[in-house]
Amino acid sequence: MFTGIIETVGTVTAIDGGPDGKRFTVESGLVTSDLAVGGSVSVNGVCLTATTVDDTRFTVDTIIETLERTNLGTVAVGDGVNLERAMPASGRFDGHVVQGHVDGTGGITQIEPEGTGERWTIAAPSELLAYVVEKGSITVNGVSLTVAAVSDRSFQIALIPHTLEVTAFGDAAEGDAVNLEVDILAKYVERLLEARQ
Repeated sequence: MFTGIIETVGTVTAIDGGPDGKRFTVESGLVTSDLAVGGSVSVNGVCLTATTVDDTRFTVDTIIETLERTNLGTVAVGDGVNLERAMPASGRFDGHVVQGHVDGTGGITQIEPEGTGERWTIAAPSELLAYVVEKGSITVNGVSLTVAAVSDRSFQIALIPHTLEVTAFGDAAEGDAVNLEVDILAKYVERLLEARQ
């Protein structure tokens, strides 16, 4: 489990494989300090298993399901990716419950300066927007964020300067695909209500 509080931005240094599965090598000394082979790490919000770990880098494998459901298929060597290690049981819970199980992708349709920060509009599939509520939580590329507004086809997030500085969001552009994970609590409530009918 994760909290959506990004620890660092790693750099993809190698990608091996193709559409049937890819192995990503990511450079990040902070994350490797206590990551073990078999351990979970969130890469752009996707819960992946470390397959090799050394002093400054680790590798993760992706399969067809991961590449089709997330934006990892569009990540290139040299790109920055948001990283978070799994939360220890004794850790501080600063964000919200993030599983790293991406529900789908959306697209950044607008980035507007707003005071010292930015306001983004993200188009998303209607089946995901059903779980998005104003002032609720959503995970975008692994970052726990508060929804600022919702419409029929999109939602908005307001980003503070700190978030833009410590995540890969500072390099984002309109048209970029982003990984989305909706709040798991909303999905559980829906399932419970369906079971009662």
